[in-house]
Amino acid sequence: MIQRKSRDEIKRMRHAGHIVALVHQEMKKVIEPGISTKELDNIAFKIIKENRAVPTFLGYNGFPASICTSVNEQVVHGIPDEKCIVKEGDIISIDVGATYGGMVGDSAWTYPVGKISHELEKLLIYTEEALFAGIKQMRAGNVLDDISSAIEAVANREKLGIVRQYGGHGVGHVMHEDPFLFNYSVGDKTLLKQGMSIAIEPMLNLGGDDVVVAEDNWTVSTVDKKPSAHFEHSVVVTDDEPLILTKLMP
Repeated sequence: MIQRKSRDEIKRMRHAGHIVALVHQEMKKVIEPGISTKELDNIAFKIIKENRAVPTFLGYNGFPASICTSVNEQVVHGIPDEKCIVKEGDIISIDVGATYGGMVGDSAWTYPVGKISHELEKLLIYTEEALFAGIKQMRAGNVLDDISSAIEAVANREKLGIVRQYGGHGVGHVMHEDPFLFNYSVGDKTLLKQGMSIAIEPMLNLGGDDVVVAEDNWTVSTVDKKPSAHFEHSVVVTDDEPLILTKLMP
């Protein structure tokens, strides 16, 4: 069942989202060649706790860290590790969740490590474009498939692979609520209504669509080992413009 959020719940989600945005603000500063993904996790944990929030991911179905760190061909759910050191030319997706006042903020962003190739730059640019194309459709009266179709249109235009086994989701009282949001059109005519909150998260690949889960039962990577990018915001439908919940508040 899709839960529509009250004004108070949205206020708490915005606060949780602000904390998530603080983590991303710091990630942008500290991600550089030579840093380990475990060190990134430690930084994120400290920021979340200092802001009187709970790391949503830590312990979620047994996940052992506060953020997901997915490097290059890793798509999502990468586990931070002190032995995983990013190097010049890599890309790394950071997925962050924070719970404040019983409400969740969830956002992911893919960052360059130093100077990256022109091909990778375009992957990041167009995956971010796909995110905002989807957000633009988060309006009362539209349907869920409008978001999916907007994301797919950008991917198809740029001939990027679309991760099909994973997608966006409702978010709020817990990290994963109804509905599930595909990143390609499936004809879902679920009507968008004021108060619906969804984490929109395109995952696009330089190669094919297919992905595989590693032996750790978490890390998802592309089968063809081509790089993947992941951008995500938690967004709520309002009576006016879509409201992005996972950005810094004034």
